[in-house]
Amino acid sequence: MPIALTNANFKKEVLESPIPVIVDFWAPWCRPCQMLGPIIEQISNELEGTVKVGKINVDEEGFLANEYRISSIPTVMVFKNGKPAGQVVGLLRKEDLLKRLGL
Repeated sequence: MPIALTNANFKKEVLESPIPVIVDFWAPWCRPCQMLGPIIEQISNELEGTVKVGKINVDEEGFLANEYRISSIPTVMVFKNGKPAGQVVGLLRKEDLLKRLGL
């Protein structure tokens, strides 16, 4: 199950994570984001323990969206060792998403 990421828990859950973290920047009104949601859930379940998965609602967490220069959603980023290590903008199939993120 993806973690709801906020400005309050981002440092602990993402930047200080010992394992890679996939972060889905999304909004409830975004149709492609809604279509990506089940894929993100699948990845979370299938890679549990080796990869952490979180979601950031850009409407509620504008600071984080600005911090990482998110201009289009859905945007999925992977963080490794506390640093951005890959980014995908738009809706992709699960296999393509994981490949583009280097996972």
